[in-house]
Amino acid sequence: MASPQPTHRKQKIGLILGSGSARGWSHIGVIQALEQAGIKPDIICGTSIGALVGAAYASGEFDVFRKWVLGLRLGDVLSFMDIRLNGGFMKGEKLMEFFKRHFMDRDIEKLHLPFASVATSLTTGNEIWLQNGSTVDAVRASIALPGLFTPVIRDHEILVDGGLVNPVPVSLARAMGADILIAVDLNSDLVGRHFRNETDTMFSFGHSASEWIRKIQQNFGRPANTPTASTPSVPSHKPPSLLDVIASSLNIMQAQITRSRMAGEPPHIIITPRLSHMGLLDFHRAAEAIEEGHKAVQVCLPALEHLKKQNNIV
Repeated sequence: MASPQPTHRKQKIGLILGSGSARGWSHIGVIQALEQAGIKPDIICGTSIGALVGAAYASGEFDVFRKWVLGLRLGDVLSFMDIRLNGGFMKGEKLMEFFKRHFMDRDIEKLHLPFASVATSLTTGNEIWLQNGSTVDAVRASIALPGLFTPVIRDHEILVDGGLVNPVPVSLARAMGADILIAVDLNSDLVGRHFRNETDTMFSFGHSASEWIRKIQQNFGRPANTPTASTPSVPSHKPPSLLDVIASSLNIMQAQITRSRMAGEPPHIIITPRLSHMGLLDFHRAAEAIEEGHKAVQVCLPALEHLKKQNNIV
């Protein structure tokens, strides 16, 4: 009797979307370009903004989400900022309530694709993988950038942005069963970039901002040693603002952690959109970020085509 022929299991593609705040809209362009190249993920996971975009894709509402993102204007971004100084610059509830009203909040287990997000426990310092329960709650915990969004309490733990421990969670995708790992790193070109000047600060909201926004900018954006009327002005390189220091410090931290983590657990493909010109809260510049995502995939097309042939991806 002839022995049964071995069955070849389909190789599962895992798409890993990294952290990077407003730069994360480039994930939308990456996903679109990958699909155009004939590559659709079987598993998707993400950290911070990567978790948000990944959840929209896994839920089957990607096109609606993309149109909403492209329609964001500066005033829309400002409207989500429920400013507070207790635990974080923004509470984040207005943004999450918006998603609950406009996008269906399914349990993660009921999404169209396997999905998970990463958060960090302030209680223990551990990396937390969020793989069940409310999708919106899992995303909210993953995007809780320290100093900007207030933390989330879940299962007696205080959770903040997963970028503190795993900005590009390759290990999570592998643990979820992905065989082919495609990672998107948003922080590769940020370390060492020049600080923006005052008219181009990453928290500049323009002349349309309300008085309370301008006061917050004045209080938080003025460097500690800015000359006053009674202090002689000494010609020198202008020091960065507090918010620039915080943002750049987070960039450096996440870039270094990403390099270290991916050295130990390298993906098959790393896609690196060039996004150093975008600020932390430039959510209204989605079209630019999406275009950079498209461009980054084009650079990787030879490697992607080789990967498709090697693994018989049709």
